[in-house]
Amino acid sequence: MSTDSSEQILTDAPGNMMLNMGPSHPAMHGVVRIVLNLEGELVKKAELEIGYLHRAFEKHSESVTYTQVFPWTDRLNYVSPLINNFGYAMCVEKLLGIKVTPRCEYVRTAMSEISRITDHLTCIGASAMELGAFTVFLYMIKAREFLYELVEDVTGARVTVTYARIGGVKADLPPNFSERCRSQFKKIREILKECDGLLTHNRIFMDRMQGIGIFSKEDAINFAFSGPMLRASGVPYDVRRAYPYHAYDDIDFEIPVGENGDNFDRYLVRMEEMEQSMRIVEQALDKMPGGPVSVELPEIDPAKTVDEAKMGRIKEIAEHQVDVSPNLEGQEPGNYYQVNPDLKSVVIPPKQKSYTSIEGLMNHFKLIMYGHGIRPPKGEAYTCVEGGNGELGFYIVSDGSDIPYRVRVRAPCFPFVAAFHKMIEGLMIADIVPTFGSINMIAGELDH
Repeated sequence: MSTDSSEQILTDAPGNMMLNMGPSHPAMHGVVRIVLNLEGELVKKAELEIGYLHRAFEKHSESVTYTQVFPWTDRLNYVSPLINNFGYAMCVEKLLGIKVTPRCEYVRTAMSEISRITDHLTCIGASAMELGAFTVFLYMIKAREFLYELVEDVTGARVTVTYARIGGVKADLPPNFSERCRSQFKKIREILKECDGLLTHNRIFMDRMQGIGIFSKEDAINFAFSGPMLRASGVPYDVRRAYPYHAYDDIDFEIPVGENGDNFDRYLVRMEEMEQSMRIVEQALDKMPGGPVSVELPEIDPAKTVDEAKMGRIKEIAEHQVDVSPNLEGQEPGNYYQVNPDLKSVVIPPKQKSYTSIEGLMNHFKLIMYGHGIRPPKGEAYTCVEGGNGELGFYIVSDGSDIPYRVRVRAPCFPFVAAFHKMIEGLMIADIVPTFGSINMIAGELDH
């Protein structure tokens, strides 16, 4: 916000007090500053300024290859990075005209929902802590830890996962993942039951949340809300139902909806969504088909690629499948076909292949060297997924080269922040903290 705007607030309300809240305030998450016009402790007017993390996700994405964008998608919403990975991969796959395998769809569904639970646990836990319920925060972080262990088993990382690949995923689920997942869910359900007992009927918590930060159904639609914020206002919109993707069409789950659109309803919606996410993961594990987790194409002997190349038939080779990389734990040659067969012209081969064969080395070079790599045809594509805090969309324009011409991200929490002043005007200053916590603002996706 400009200095002129701040001065205008003061001019409009002589005698009232102007207060800067944030960005150093711990509840403002480091980059957001609110200029408040107060009459006593009553918020008469507010203006919100979004700070800068200087990440420049969109412009950075236009300076590297399609594959190199993945690590930055992790950092958009670092609380649920897997969903970001898959959303971006889907958009590039749409440009390429690739349809991933059925098993990949189920793996992506299960991992997306695990990521959604970690997102909600963090949001509710941090919000409760900001209201003094530190025990709930510890319980929820403990539950999140159980899920991070699963994520680490699958991806090799906890937060910066970079698990998706264009045309598939980095690796299949590890052995016994289903059993481990169900065991962890059992612990998480017990923890959520404890937290529900501590919060849901707690008089102090209810007084701080009920009737606070109300946003009507009409206002939520006008401000382009989505996710739990929109559903808490009574609109049953969910991208997983409205525009089915992955395996959501084959899975039974409910969409929790609130009635009052206040902070308390947002809390209740997220609590119920965690149970629904666990239901989705359990069904996905039950129904998960076999087969590879990356795109399927005709196979070709790696040695034959050399012969084809000598004949100048490079284009034909690019249309075939070769044995490629599994994950960090599955480097055994026997796992190649079962774990991560892929499209030679799209997915980076395994390290073992790159280090031990000239074909693998050439394949790796071709995909990472500028001027080569993945080259979607000219065109544009938009895809959206249901992120942890709302509709997450990617819009990509291809000029036929190996570098995206334009990348645009539809960040879910941007509309919430844009409408935040409307939520808190007329409230007491103490109501700002629980209301801000309820919108689940993630600074990483705000700063494009």
